[in-house]
Amino acid sequence: MADTESRTAPQADSAPAAGITRRRLIGTAGATGVALGAVGAGAGYAVASSDAPERQAALTSLGTDEVMFHGKHQPGITTPMQSCGHLVAFDLAAGAGRKEAAALLRRWSATAERLMAGKASASDDTDVARDAGPSSLTVTFGFGHSFFARTGLEKQRPTALDPLPDFFSDHLDKARSNGDLWVQIGANDSLVAFHALRALQKDTGGAAKVRWQMNGFNRSPGATGHPMTTRNLMGQIDGTNNPKPTDPDFDKRIFVPGSGAGSGTPSGSPAWMADGSYVVVRRIRMLLDDWEKQSRAAQEDVIGRTKSTGAPLTGGDETTEPDLEKTDANGDLVVSINAHARISRPDQNGGAAMLRRPFSFHDGFGPDGTPDAGLLFICWQADPLRGFVPVQRKLDRGDALSRFIRHEASGLFAVPGGAREGGYVGQELLEG
Repeated sequence: MADTESRTAPQADSAPAAGITRRRLIGTAGATGVALGAVGAGAGYAVASSDAPERQAALTSLGTDEVMFHGKHQPGITTPMQSCGHLVAFDLAAGAGRKEAAALLRRWSATAERLMAGKASASDDTDVARDAGPSSLTVTFGFGHSFFARTGLEKQRPTALDPLPDFFSDHLDKARSNGDLWVQIGANDSLVAFHALRALQKDTGGAAKVRWQMNGFNRSPGATGHPMTTRNLMGQIDGTNNPKPTDPDFDKRIFVPGSGAGSGTPSGSPAWMADGSYVVVRRIRMLLDDWEKQSRAAQEDVIGRTKSTGAPLTGGDETTEPDLEKTDANGDLVVSINAHARISRPDQNGGAAMLRRPFSFHDGFGPDGTPDAGLLFICWQADPLRGFVPVQRKLDRGDALSRFIRHEASGLFAVPGGAREGGYVGQELLEG
């Protein structure tokens, strides 16, 4: 389980902490120590002026949630999914190499540490998030295949970072795929997330330029009466059977072994990737007009689960294992042979598993009113050749969901372990 931990600032009945940051300026109306569920249910807020004496009033519980930047693993992998996010890839500028990349990662890490603690940027802060707390902000950094040639570090490039194979369902836009550097930003406040995006983009100076950028969202914490697996834009529960940090083999499946477990993995991950992970990022357009023409029963047959609860069609609840051999009165399989739930199950793919942590997206409508919307699919694994690739190959060959989606962009990135105190992400690679 990741060492990155969350902490919550004192509630309204606590004395204000000395040196409270200038961004923690929002007061709450109503009961002291309001519960997260009440926040989602529409609790009222009184916003204090940044110059008023009330500026030291405690934040709501949503705003006080803070994720640690330093740790064994980078934040944003096992952190609970946030309500909004940005994905952005950068290419190093012409003439920039290892020295410039190291300086950039040092700047980025320092900025991420400050912003995740609810502080302003070290210089030239835009004040976009001035009145907010940390709001579960996470910033995660990764390296693409092309990064290593640009920095003269080809010998340190993991074989696990070899380009993904072509898939039949791919309709990839190369301009919105891959990149030298990748950054994932997540937060439970959209202004906090944008503030981080803008700060990191400004930090690049002349060292790198944006290659592509995508915006995503999820349901806000507290919006439901109890914690639930999120839904995607098809209305389906999305994330059932995700590996859990409490699983005995979770670390083995999701993270590259640390220094005490050998110098690398069978996929060829070098020592600098210890405690890191590999992330596959796919922009998947959902053909919602076609999907929404289907009856609920037809949609459930495609997925193999009920739409309302996420339970398998063979009965039980969301966590019940489906009975893949069960037949109906006509002798037909209840979960059809090409149902998404059947094909994507780990035990149908040699035990392949990945931690899915997606965002939904909506980027407007086409001239004919077709929504440009879908899923920013993000999955984490210790080895993509044993995680994403075998599952996607099988889905590619006969998943009933394939006719309702289109893979439009793709990237694979090596995400090193967390930065140590006083260090920066990727230091072992760039200074090794």
